[in-house]
Amino acid sequence: MALSLSRLPSFSGRPGPLLLVIADGVGIAPAGPSNAVTEAAAPTLDALTDGSLPHTLATRLAAHGPAVGLPSDDDMGNSEVGHNALGAGRVFAQGAKLVNAALTTGSLFRSDVWKTVIGHGRSHTLHLLGLHSDGGVHSNNEHLYHLLEVAADQGVRRARVHILHDGRDVAARSALDYIAQTEQVLTKINEHHQADYRIASGGGRMTITMDRYGADWAMVERGYHCHTHGVGRPFASAGDAVRTMYDESDAGDQYLDPFVVVDEQGSAVGAMADGDAVILYNFRGDRAIEISLAYERTEFSQFDRGTHPSVYFAGMLQYDGDLALPTNYLIEPPTIDRTISEYLCAAGVRSFAISETQKFGHVTYFWNGNRSGYIDADLETYVQIPSDNVQFNTTPAMKLREITDRTIDLLRSGDYRFGRLNFPNGDMVGHTGDLGATIDAIEVLEECLTELLAVVEALGGVLVFTADHGNADIMYTESGGVRSPKTSHTLSPVALAIYDPGYGGEYRLAAPPDAGLSHVASTLLNLLGFEAPPEYQPSLLAF
Repeated sequence: MALSLSRLPSFSGRPGPLLLVIADGVGIAPAGPSNAVTEAAAPTLDALTDGSLPHTLATRLAAHGPAVGLPSDDDMGNSEVGHNALGAGRVFAQGAKLVNAALTTGSLFRSDVWKTVIGHGRSHTLHLLGLHSDGGVHSNNEHLYHLLEVAADQGVRRARVHILHDGRDVAARSALDYIAQTEQVLTKINEHHQADYRIASGGGRMTITMDRYGADWAMVERGYHCHTHGVGRPFASAGDAVRTMYDESDAGDQYLDPFVVVDEQGSAVGAMADGDAVILYNFRGDRAIEISLAYERTEFSQFDRGTHPSVYFAGMLQYDGDLALPTNYLIEPPTIDRTISEYLCAAGVRSFAISETQKFGHVTYFWNGNRSGYIDADLETYVQIPSDNVQFNTTPAMKLREITDRTIDLLRSGDYRFGRLNFPNGDMVGHTGDLGATIDAIEVLEECLTELLAVVEALGGVLVFTADHGNADIMYTESGGVRSPKTSHTLSPVALAIYDPGYGGEYRLAAPPDAGLSHVASTLLNLLGFEAPPEYQPSLLAF
């Protein structure tokens, strides 16, 4: 059925453009020395988000747990599900929730893909690759353990686990705890089934394998050769590798170098061979796409794979529906349809989306319901500013000024009714655990936000400010006088602020008690002068 929008009878929108600013990772938490947002000199941001800036209405939104399709209120939000909710106007069961259900019901193990994996594993080796923690953003070790245990029960006697240290969605130096837990599971399986299950390789998630949006293919190359061909620093065990690297530097887990586990002869214990099966057990798509391409595609030119083994590769989910990647996957992803972009294109509304590489896919791919490419290339413009390949605490401004300059050009062109941007530095710098650098990041955000507010006012438009989840708002925890950097997302709510210089009382805020990110799409449509589709979560506005 063709999509259509009806006009609001009492409000047609402002004459100028509507701009949505998503300040990635900027949540709302109590003020204090660990809160980079409140510690920063950011008077405009403060006034905007508390509603004291003239012409501003403000409220708070839930950005974690069930509000964004995750299992429980203990589950931190993340950029993927946050932008899905923002762009879809509804809540869909997401990543961990889908996997939990498939494991609980056993539907995963009844799939043809799982049966094929087991067939390869019985005659060759089963490899499981993924982020090694219980952070719940990209993966969960409980999922890994369940897969391993069922594989052993079903006759797989040789398995290798290729781990990617986290230190980003969990404590900065927690890899040894997770390794100990996994080794315990593997030992139990080996003893019970007379099996050979081992950790075979690994490295930090920001060093190998988990690149996204083509920002640093060299990461993927290092990971591919480490996991596939056993290329890396040799150690007798994963624990030995991490302890040695801890002694050598202060780097957090996410930045640790690649390693391989070797036998007494110095040979890698987990190199892959023809006929093996490989499961990428991450459920989040953005950092799974490139390594999936490296394993699955026959024609591949991003780097030299050497002797590429013929393995049966499967993802936990399909990570990109448009690319049909991977071909084989264990669980059907949510079908996110009728996104706000689809409705706006159907109504002939011209729009733009912009960010730098690190978050470009969030305002395009995730915003559009895990769909690559344009909805309508005649009506949409997507702008990607290349990110630098650095540790982001060394460049806390990231590309905010470039994003801002290009956004202003797009706004002033008069070609667009709606635009959306992602300012990534609250999240990307926040993930480093560097409080000072994150404060600097927020102050650059303040500078750019102030500039955008002035331009929107001059053009007779409206600016809507929000975030996809928290991060920069809690930068460390403290126990017994000892501070521990917090590199993960938070459970904090986020701001929703509407800056409307032409405001004359035409509407008011009427946020429901359960207001979350999925209520934003209806709100944006109202500000553009449209009724929200009946299937969307209610608007935050009343007319």
